[in-house]
Amino acid sequence: MVQRIKLGYIFGGSLGEGLFMRLSPGISPEQIKAGKFVCVKGETHTFFSLITDIELEVSHPEMLLFPPATDEKFLMESLKARGFLAKVSLRPLLSLDQNNNRLPVKTIPPHFAQVFDANPTDVAAIFGDEKAHHKYFNIGSPLDMDTPVCLDLERFTERSNGIFGKTGTGKTFITRVILAGIAHTQHAVNLVFDMHSEYGLQARQEGGGFVKGLKTLFPGQVAIFSLDPESTRRRGCEPDVRVSIGLNEIRVEDVMPLCDELALHSTAMESAYLLAGAFGDKWLSTLLTQEKPVKDFAAEIGGHAESVAALSRKLKRILRFPFITEKNVGKSVIDQMLEYLDRGIHVIFEFGNNTSLLCYLLVSGMIARRIHDRYVDKTERFLATQDPSHEPKKLMITIEEAHKFLNPQAAKQTIFGTIAREMRKYYVSLLVVDQRPSKIDDEVISQLGTKLVAQLGDERDIQAVLTGVSNGSGLRAVLSTLDSKKQALVMGHAISMPVVIRTRNYDEKFYASLRDESLLVRGSLKPEELVF
Repeated sequence: MVQRIKLGYIFGGSLGEGLFMRLSPGISPEQIKAGKFVCVKGETHTFFSLITDIELEVSHPEMLLFPPATDEKFLMESLKARGFLAKVSLRPLLSLDQNNNRLPVKTIPPHFAQVFDANPTDVAAIFGDEKAHHKYFNIGSPLDMDTPVCLDLERFTERSNGIFGKTGTGKTFITRVILAGIAHTQHAVNLVFDMHSEYGLQARQEGGGFVKGLKTLFPGQVAIFSLDPESTRRRGCEPDVRVSIGLNEIRVEDVMPLCDELALHSTAMESAYLLAGAFGDKWLSTLLTQEKPVKDFAAEIGGHAESVAALSRKLKRILRFPFITEKNVGKSVIDQMLEYLDRGIHVIFEFGNNTSLLCYLLVSGMIARRIHDRYVDKTERFLATQDPSHEPKKLMITIEEAHKFLNPQAAKQTIFGTIAREMRKYYVSLLVVDQRPSKIDDEVISQLGTKLVAQLGDERDIQAVLTGVSNGSGLRAVLSTLDSKKQALVMGHAISMPVVIRTRNYDEKFYASLRDESLLVRGSLKPEELVF
């Protein structure tokens, strides 16, 4: 039972525009921050709200013409009490009725309803407690508070989600925290396309020092698939699977998303389909090793000579990748990966020194397409038999540089666009990590269930992350006030209401918490009585 601090009272507002609060005597505007979490005590409901704006007003404009001198303290206090006003804008986002039922906000409190600082009981009642139920996982704390804000991982893994923020704001650290939480609670199995080798083993952090990767934290639950085994070994680990890809495994559908990167014209892709029709899975090796004159070869397949030549010339860049072989005769990397995923083992797919965008687009798209096909088959088999042993494990695929896969043109062609829009019913979801959300297709970004948004510098990016979010205008002001590091606005399906958090530190204390078996106790949180 914690006594609350009274911040002020409601003197105006509306359901659509939000509420206006006047500060209590003794409460300075400097104590109020945009993004702060507060409670409004109505007659029958408690309204949990976010501070979105702070404005200074006066009852009579003439007061500003003759301000009191610095030594006129009595006059200054009198004016503060009657003439000066700090107007604080609140956005009610969730309410509790008298039975502590969580409800959407469909009404507003009366005039002079009291506004209080939120306390840990409120945070636990609204966002859950990871010690009371294993589905909750601590991702940070509200501004000016030291109490956990939890993400509902059951709901988080049901849909595709996004983590956004400009470079240097801590997107990777937030992603590590969430992936570790999923691995710890086993709500889904992760497949991480690790473009910069930041998630599997130890990685360097800004300011010096190193942080642990998922393989280090969960050695028996994480497998590393590596395109560059030497790079993985130099960082102190033997990869579980050394990846090689045969030209016979690459389909035309895997090349289509590379059109922008390779500057391929649509007629070149038509030639690719003609080649696939003529040579089957040998279409690419035949194209790249063809010794006939281009004109004769094109005539043989019924294609245009210049298009075939352009296709051959540009796809030869693929042969530079050391992991490409003419034909892969062993067990495919897809089969090996699915064996690990079916056993509940998380897969970190490392690219090592193969950091070109072409490599990332080709390999991740190719693997995700095969995963998609397999999970559709597995789900349909489960629906047909209704045998619980056939139910697929939920899979979350993490991709960085997501706008390259999900821009308005690519989203309609790449498998990632399909997964983001449709794959929830097939037990597959995306975790999209990106610094330029404005370049992602609007339809895709509006389908993301939960968004964690760090500081964004571009107005278009701010507008993009608010696509599909109700009351986005109030949250826009909150986004503009985020610090450049370790702060994020969390909103959407897996959290009860939007809230600004200081993101959880990814450090020794965090590692130790993953060994705390009390976090796996099943149960349900019963909110304590709210005291005002």
